[in-house]
Amino acid sequence: MMVKNKMKELRHSDMLSHVSGLGYLPRWVVLLLDVALCLGAFWISILIGKGVFEYQMYGKDIHLWRQCLSTIGVQTICFWIFHTYSGILRYSTFVDTLKTFFAVLLAGATMLLINATLLLATGQKYFLNTAIIIYMLVAFVLLFCLRVGVKTLFESLQQSAGNPKVLIYGTKSAGIAIAKMLRSAGNTPYRPVGFITDANDSHHFQLVGMNVFPLNEKLITYMRNRNIRNVIVSPLKMKEINPARDLQLLIDNNIHILTTPYFTEFDSNTEQDTTRRMVRIDAIQIEDLLERPSIQVNTENVRGIISKKVVMVTGAAGSIGSELVRQVQKFSPKAIILLEQAESPLHDLKLELSNKYPNARFIPVIADVRNRERIEEVFADFRPDVVYHAAAYKHVPLMESHPNEAIRANVMGTKNMADMSVKYGVERFVMISTDKAVNPTNIMGASKRIAEIYVQSLFKKLQKENPDCTKFITTRFGNVLGSNGSVIPYFKKQIAAGGPVTVTHPDIIRYFMTIPEACCLVMEASTLGHGGEIFVFDMGHPVKILDLAKNMIRLAGYVPGEDIQIVFTGLRPGEKLYEELLNQKETTIPTNNKKIMVARVREFPFDEVSKNIDELIELTTHNKPFMTVQKMKDIVPEFISNNSVYEQLDK
Repeated sequence: MMVKNKMKELRHSDMLSHVSGLGYLPRWVVLLLDVALCLGAFWISILIGKGVFEYQMYGKDIHLWRQCLSTIGVQTICFWIFHTYSGILRYSTFVDTLKTFFAVLLAGATMLLINATLLLATGQKYFLNTAIIIYMLVAFVLLFCLRVGVKTLFESLQQSAGNPKVLIYGTKSAGIAIAKMLRSAGNTPYRPVGFITDANDSHHFQLVGMNVFPLNEKLITYMRNRNIRNVIVSPLKMKEINPARDLQLLIDNNIHILTTPYFTEFDSNTEQDTTRRMVRIDAIQIEDLLERPSIQVNTENVRGIISKKVVMVTGAAGSIGSELVRQVQKFSPKAIILLEQAESPLHDLKLELSNKYPNARFIPVIADVRNRERIEEVFADFRPDVVYHAAAYKHVPLMESHPNEAIRANVMGTKNMADMSVKYGVERFVMISTDKAVNPTNIMGASKRIAEIYVQSLFKKLQKENPDCTKFITTRFGNVLGSNGSVIPYFKKQIAAGGPVTVTHPDIIRYFMTIPEACCLVMEASTLGHGGEIFVFDMGHPVKILDLAKNMIRLAGYVPGEDIQIVFTGLRPGEKLYEELLNQKETTIPTNNKKIMVARVREFPFDEVSKNIDELIELTTHNKPFMTVQKMKDIVPEFISNNSVYEQLDK
């Protein structure tokens, strides 16, 4: 028993971990090994010919060593033709086997041709044809065994190197390829020991010599007993499953979920390519676990309103604005105006875009949407055809402390952009709004609702006068994953710092959407709108922020409540437990895209709206926030403050 334990300890030690760092044999060494094996194959063919077939194999004028050197010379030339020595032995593939086979076959055919030529010219053969056939068989077997032997030995040493064990989730070609690459590659820290499948009756199968396990509680027990703490999900498997559901069992048991954004098979023809052979393993991102519906966009409709047009994006350097710019450029606009007040982010965006899209035309413009005169200058200079208005103040607690600034940016800024769009004949104006505008409980949401009311009532007034007027379209959606200041980057920083992770309330829930998804739907909605609509998006299932925090901690390799604590800080000013996409009086109308609906909202007369908004903007100049907020509540009666100093205004 003691000897058995010692052997097990030796097997799982890291004494062989240096094997992955061994250098590759030079090409000339591989060629010498191949030539030496062919030399042996020649002598074996002689022994077989004499001993088995009892042939008198060679003419008296042709010496044995001369025939040997001729064979090796011809074979070396064939090796050079097929570059059989350029690959790395430990990474030999079927292609390398084929090259070796054809090199030996060509050498044998050449020697047979030499024989036939000499026989016709002199009446005497240089080689015995049978000996050539024997040589080809023996040489190929020896060369094949060299490559398979080195590959098998290296994989065995890798398996014994003490790297963490890992299971591969996915039994199709992508999963098998990952397993093979991990077993042979020398630059990965993981050791595959099995596969995971969704089929419950597959536990008795094997793939490439490893067991296949169904995903259930028994697997968790098996992994725990064998200290397997990692699972790699193949890229194709990620597309087949619902990560939020199918990976939750692993996450709940603190299994580290990994994936492969890409893995590169190499071409053994060049040494440069072989040095890049790798499997890149990354931790799975929390975004992959949020159940999101796939987005289908009618690209031809989008192209129809953008192609060869001048498109302006406000807030262009922000998370939503910059993604809108990237997606707009795919449809060949004449130019994209990048309107932004923040100098450094705009500069960084311009450098990125110029590098990625050298043939596109991007025009960075420093301007503040609150400055009406500057905005008119920009419109007069560039005459945009389409405007995507993403510039806004969006952080709820900050705006709760600065209501006047929220009105200037979100209401006055939108009014300036809308008015200039009408004056300079913009075809479409698309405003980016938020679910916080529905039954708002905070300054930010109420300011966005007022902006919605303005552009909608403006369009209704213009439409009566001119059916071909600027089409004003509003889009509402919830929280955007990864946007500046959003909860996921915030949690990541807290986890990286060792915690604690702060959650405002154990029951708080939010809808989430990725930035590309949101921008896709914005562009699709801009083609569906005839003017005056408020589009709401299918945000999928709501996510409990506490569950989100726990999953992020587990994905980082920690145990919630043990390695990293979760602390509840209480709702922030203006924050509510859940967001809505419609208020109780609103209903929706379906569109051609099942992910996009039109909100049937209460309409307001423009003259009354314009008068109230002008008064509201005027109030922001007096530095009396309570008066400003009271006016906001007059314009939006459903605005009821929550956890805010302005709650007293609702009494």
